[in-house]
Amino acid sequence: MTPVLELENVALRHRGSTANVVEDVSLTVEAGHSLALVGESGAGKTTLLRLLLGLSRPTCGSVRFDGAGLSPRDRTRMRDFRRSVQCVFQDPYSSLDPRRRVGAIVAEPLRSLGLDTRATAAPKVAATLERVGLPADTADRYPHEFSGGQRQRIAIARATVCHPRVLLADEPVSALDVTTRVKVVDLIAELKQEQGLTLVMVSHDLSVVASLCERTAVLERGHIVEQGDTAQVLGAPTHPYTRRLIDSVPRLPA
Repeated sequence: MTPVLELENVALRHRGSTANVVEDVSLTVEAGHSLALVGESGAGKTTLLRLLLGLSRPTCGSVRFDGAGLSPRDRTRMRDFRRSVQCVFQDPYSSLDPRRRVGAIVAEPLRSLGLDTRATAAPKVAATLERVGLPADTADRYPHEFSGGQRQRIAIARATVCHPRVLLADEPVSALDVTTRVKVVDLIAELKQEQGLTLVMVSHDLSVVASLCERTAVLERGHIVEQGDTAQVLGAPTHPYTRRLIDSVPRLPA
């Protein structure tokens, strides 16, 4: 089976810099599976997510979708990619346009990808908002009228309304309180199961990683130092850096 997303020997160097942000990274994301990218701040996790989203282009190496390289010049293929791969960002407030009603925000992927008109999008938007657990009048209101957890549900609705194959999530629950975090993690798990989503998630919360992701890749200073089944990586790490990450998780005293 061809992986849905692949990075092969990827490196990225920002313009004007002499050092790579990520170096010789290879990752394979199988359809229907879930992968976590973990590591300290500055390890290169979000950079890899931007590469997988096609928002950044590697200095060397290749990014492939369904076995073929991504090229911004191939508009037909990029449109298919944008329909198939959607993202949920860390801060739901900054990722939602405060000047637009929620219905228009959630409908944006359908309209920008040419999948629906305003009239035909409305029922899909309503059904998606209901699925993520939001009130019936949500579409007519503005983002500032909702709590942080509700705003993240709106962001998840926007990302899933066009039924993508892949959901990329950049610290999707880190800005939420503990109780809300659990509910949003449960929602993502339900959607993953119902829609057969492939999930790639950046997170520093290892409990969230253990709940949602079958495989984990550990990054240190732009390099993958360990990757494998999540239970193995978190339960019996082989690299000293992974062990330090796990040991740094706060624990209640015995």
